[in-house]
Amino acid sequence: MPNLYKQFMDLQSPRPLEVGTVAFVVNGVATIEMPGGGRLQARGAAQAGQRVFVRDGVIEGEAPSLTYTQGEV
Repeated sequence: MPNLYKQFMDLQSPRPLEVGTVAFVVNGVATIEMPGGGRLQARGAAQAGQRVFVRDGVIEGEAPSLTYTQGEV
């Protein structure tokens, strides 16, 4: 018998990996400021001011601190 839940989850798009800067941490939940100005909350180990990778509400690791540049094509 097929696993209907797995088939349903396979229909959903994968969660994107995002990068943001930790604004503050309270009780193991970090508030992360996104480059576009939005904020989200995620679980995981992080410190204020640290850039992190976030996916689906979980901090996956530290992101490099690179300068943002924009170019037109």
